[in-house]
Amino acid sequence: MKRLQVAGSLAIALCMAGSAWAHHNAAGIDRTKTVAVEGTVKQFKWANPHSWMELEVPDKKGGVEIWNAEMTAPSGLVRAGWKKTTIKAGDKVKVVVNPMANGSPGGLFVSITLPTGQELTQQAPRPAQAPVAP
Repeated sequence: MKRLQVAGSLAIALCMAGSAWAHHNAAGIDRTKTVAVEGTVKQFKWANPHSWMELEVPDKKGGVEIWNAEMTAPSGLVRAGWKKTTIKAGDKVKVVVNPMANGSPGGLFVSITLPTGQELTQQAPRPAQAPVAP
């Protein structure tokens, strides 16, 4: 009976680990490239497990293409200097993403240049290191 419980627990743990890996697997993202787009924020969603934004980006035909940028959770954004109100619909911004591997408009958020010129990422700033004495 003890072996059956251990085997059952192991099977459940493996299934859960597989689901977590699949959720955080960015197989559809080309992390070897970055793409910068300029556009107008259509929507910004401050939510768990991932925040995201939609941008209206002018295309070559004179129309608008909707780009989606997936971001980290609000807790990570706060550590990087964000607030829920950092961007809002109507803001004209420049966004850098790791693009979708299939070429569809969107990707994994890298950075944003706000209308003020301030640049933000989703990484907390690293503290300056003291110089090493000779």
